[in-house]
Amino acid sequence: MDKEISKSEQDRKKKKRYFKIVLFVAAAACLFFLTRYLLQRRAEASRFLIATVENGDIQNSITASGTVIPAFERVINAPVNTEIARVVLHRGDAVTAGSLIMELDKAYTQLEYEKLKDELELRRNSIDRQKLEFDKDLTDIDLRQQLKSLQISEIEAEIKDQKKLNRIGGATNEEVERAELNLRQAAIEQKMLINELQFKRKANIPDKKNLELEYQIQAKRLTELKKKLSETSVFAPAAGVITWINEDIGKTVSMGEPLVKIADLNAYKIEASVSDRNSQYVSVGAPVQVRINQEMLNGEITSILPAVENNTIQFIIELAENKSKALKPNLRVEVFIVTGRLTQVLKIRNGEAFNGASTQDVFFVEGDKAVRRKITKGMSGADEVQIVSGAKAGDRIIISDVRDYENLDQIILK
Repeated sequence: MDKEISKSEQDRKKKKRYFKIVLFVAAAACLFFLTRYLLQRRAEASRFLIATVENGDIQNSITASGTVIPAFERVINAPVNTEIARVVLHRGDAVTAGSLIMELDKAYTQLEYEKLKDELELRRNSIDRQKLEFDKDLTDIDLRQQLKSLQISEIEAEIKDQKKLNRIGGATNEEVERAELNLRQAAIEQKMLINELQFKRKANIPDKKNLELEYQIQAKRLTELKKKLSETSVFAPAAGVITWINEDIGKTVSMGEPLVKIADLNAYKIEASVSDRNSQYVSVGAPVQVRINQEMLNGEITSILPAVENNTIQFIIELAENKSKALKPNLRVEVFIVTGRLTQVLKIRNGEAFNGASTQDVFFVEGDKAVRRKITKGMSGADEVQIVSGAKAGDRIIISDVRDYENLDQIILK
């Protein structure tokens, strides 16, 4: 007959079993971390990027983004409201100055030109007629003034006769006084005619000039319309490559609407943007560096767009080597705005091992091991970092990512 196991014995065996399990798990964990630690302490030297501390010049910079665009790009706009009649060339085609690119419908513009030309001819005839009327008015006033002079002479002779008759009793004093009154009245009327003649002569000069100005304004409109009529045949203004063209035949385009973009792909510039938090560093003439793959090009800011959009400032960079083979249209590039320079300082190539803190730990390579030591950084540029203290010229430092070894004081290099 089986003997019944007591409850205390069962509890004791259960605790023993649990203890073995916990002990096994703890041993496995210790073995895992010990193995990981031992493996971490050793690493292939080839997996690290190592740079040497050296003396030299360094510059501080802030990072921006940029796009390569043609240095010269001409946009041809629609001269009038019209339709696209024919497209001769297409995007990507090379053009020379004078190459026919497209033709616009010129029927409506031609009608407007003929209408304005006829109106201008009518205007010329009207102006000539008005000038004749001005001259006629002057002549009429002058003749009336001469006639008034004759009347005054006649009245003066009459007064003399009246006075003679009055002395011999053939005329009364009233008749003499009436003749003298007529003379004064005629003299006033003559002054009015002289004054009107002088005014008309002076007024005719600006009046005629105004008529001519009105004619010239309308003539300029006709010349402008003639020019726009000739522009319905779209020719290339200079040599280049068509980067964009409206090929929608039959589409109505408004005056001023872009039709063609022609760029000179032999020279380029950079259109860049940076956060408005760095606006104090963005100024015309500020030096910049542009990195394209492994090539670094120098340049300077030549213009700044006045508007701030999406908390970014946009600006244009002119390159010293704007014909570099590395430059391609619409290529995205890194831009570094230089904010300061130092000469003859300790520096090292920039890498992922360096963070934003001024003081940090890095691994110094000493023979077959890398030892953690503290350094103090200073100015930071696109490719280099200044070391203020903690290192000397000739020291070799791991500059690649070492986050997997951040808890170690040294690494054995194999």
